[in-house]
Amino acid sequence: MTHPFSSDDVGRRMALAREWEELVAQVRDLDGFADFLKPPQLETLLPAAERGPVVIVNVSRWRCDALIVRRDGVTAHELPGLTLDEATARANAYLSVLADAEVADLRRLDAQRPRPSQAPRDAIRRRLAASRDLEAAHQRVDEMLADLQAWMWDAIAGPVLDRLGYTETPGGEAAAWPRVWWCPTGPLTILPLHTAGRHRDPRDGRTVLDRVVSSYTPTLRALVESRRRDDGPNTADRDLDRLLFVDVPDLPDLMPIDNSAERAALLRAFPGDRRTVLDTSEATTAAVRAALAGHRWVHFSCHGDQDLANPSQGGLRLRDGVLTVADITADRFRGDFAGLSACKTAVGGVDLLDEAITLAAALHYTGYRHVIAALWSVDNHASATVFSSLYSTIAANGQLAPDQAPAALHEVVRRLRDEQPDWPHRWTPFTHMGP
Repeated sequence: MTHPFSSDDVGRRMALAREWEELVAQVRDLDGFADFLKPPQLETLLPAAERGPVVIVNVSRWRCDALIVRRDGVTAHELPGLTLDEATARANAYLSVLADAEVADLRRLDAQRPRPSQAPRDAIRRRLAASRDLEAAHQRVDEMLADLQAWMWDAIAGPVLDRLGYTETPGGEAAAWPRVWWCPTGPLTILPLHTAGRHRDPRDGRTVLDRVVSSYTPTLRALVESRRRDDGPNTADRDLDRLLFVDVPDLPDLMPIDNSAERAALLRAFPGDRRTVLDTSEATTAAVRAALAGHRWVHFSCHGDQDLANPSQGGLRLRDGVLTVADITADRFRGDFAGLSACKTAVGGVDLLDEAITLAAALHYTGYRHVIAALWSVDNHASATVFSSLYSTIAANGQLAPDQAPAALHEVVRRLRDEQPDWPHRWTPFTHMGP
């Protein structure tokens, strides 16, 4: 039998392999690249936990654990109540119910449009039916979320917080509360773990919201890197201390966004010479992409698409199309903060959730240290309450204090929960990612 490769082919392959090894060795000799193409050493990752523990929730068909990372090491805490099959089923049910609610929203929008050929009485019946369907869809979302939150508490968050010793509600302002960074894996990456708990009676205290301030990180390395960039801007970067406000609240075939409250808070905090506003008439994909490089802070008031089956094609809906995740990650921005007040539900299955890149994660990877985003399209009133309150706290006199964002977000979400514990669809979606 003839060998498929000639001696010349073998020689070329061996030469290329040697060249590869030499190039890798040269890269590893460079300052800061000693671990290039190697698994990171544990001591280089432990600084991620210098301000509070990081909880990596590992989901496997063999066993599920919480890897609790502290500054002095890592502890594995078995989670016998968590299984891969249950997590996958919960994630799929979550996506399905949220998608149904989005469809009901669009049907109500369609029912509100006048139809010249339709009799007035029929138009009224159609609008009433669409409103009833939407109310029923939101009720199903609330029931699903309450059940999901209780399961996440029993299977994951409750045992973890008990192990950490966070068993009671702290006193004082949220800025003084303990912090926990969640790093979920597999199907858990899309679930609102920060709201795990039994919320029907908040006084019971069996909720994450009543024990710690939560943030997310996609990886330990990402958290370490974001900490390296938190010393504030240098003199050369002072010109970047500006807000970019991308304001596209109303596009055809999408639910209009009432962003008047957050818009007022932003315009009040940032005078004309400290902000750039790109509204629907100006917010093209090219214009937004070009403007991002010149602003340290950005707020997007627009719809988004997240496609878990093809994550790089998700993105922000602008006047002339979608600014995709691939477009965003093609550039590197030295940003401190990105806010995303309206986002479409993630779509697709959960076969490759470890590879899913949400809009929030894409902005964080691109260079924005702090990202506050909504996990799905949110109630206009809730979004306005959260973001107007947030910016009233962290922005003033043309400056923004991103490091205050996690505590500020926690306080307003907890207040919304206390007011409407039976309506989790209004306060669950808001998350913080970063240091």
